[in-house]
Amino acid sequence: MRFQTYLLSALFALLLIVSSCASSGQSASAQLSDTQFETKVLEIIRKNPQVILDSVQSYQKSQAQKEEEARDKILSQVRQEPRLLLRNSPITGSSSQKIIFAEFSDFECPYCAKAHAVVKEFMASNQNDVTLVYKHFPLKDIHAQAEPAALASWAALQQNRFWEYHDALFEQQKKLGEDFYVELAKSLNLDLAKFNRDRQSAEAKTAIQKDVELGKSIGVRGTPSYLVNGVFFSGVPDIKDLQGLINQIKSGK
Repeated sequence: MRFQTYLLSALFALLLIVSSCASSGQSASAQLSDTQFETKVLEIIRKNPQVILDSVQSYQKSQAQKEEEARDKILSQVRQEPRLLLRNSPITGSSSQKIIFAEFSDFECPYCAKAHAVVKEFMASNQNDVTLVYKHFPLKDIHAQAEPAALASWAALQQNRFWEYHDALFEQQKKLGEDFYVELAKSLNLDLAKFNRDRQSAEAKTAIQKDVELGKSIGVRGTPSYLVNGVFFSGVPDIKDLQGLINQIKSGK
């Protein structure tokens, strides 16, 4: 899809070139019929394939630069004020909210399930210093249950049972599916009617989408990914590396 966008941009550039060849006061479309105009463009493409390549490369470079600039701006803001990441997301751990550990995750991702065990162990010994915030990043193109699970967990949040629901989704990942979401809601004594309304609501979908958009804006391309007071990294974390990072932040380095 992205390549097609680049190619269309290149073709549009060629159209502008053709249009600029029109005599003063006349446009290319005024001089040529649609068929002739299309033939002319195709002729230029055949004779100048490098034009397409150069245009695509230029577009890619421009887009990458814009994305990097936007990403750096957001990360700079987060470094100055880590609480910007909290919004209405589920949080646990330290109430001081001085060290914000944002996790972008997918309930169906096997690597996220591995990372969950690491993060849970890490938070057990750092809950007085670190505030963990969960951000949804369902990879729904490859994980059919990623979004339904995210929506179900959001519904559990509305009844203050997010973290219990979250833990069960990761720890019983092989059970993900409609029956399990309902079964889990019942086991946590959730109001089932409200649970079903909430997970099917537009508000739930909007909340998930906002997390995804935030993730993409800071460079999240896969899961799990993390942002700790502006420090971005991805993959299953090593608990010693996590502890080292927190110690550096606490010491002001």
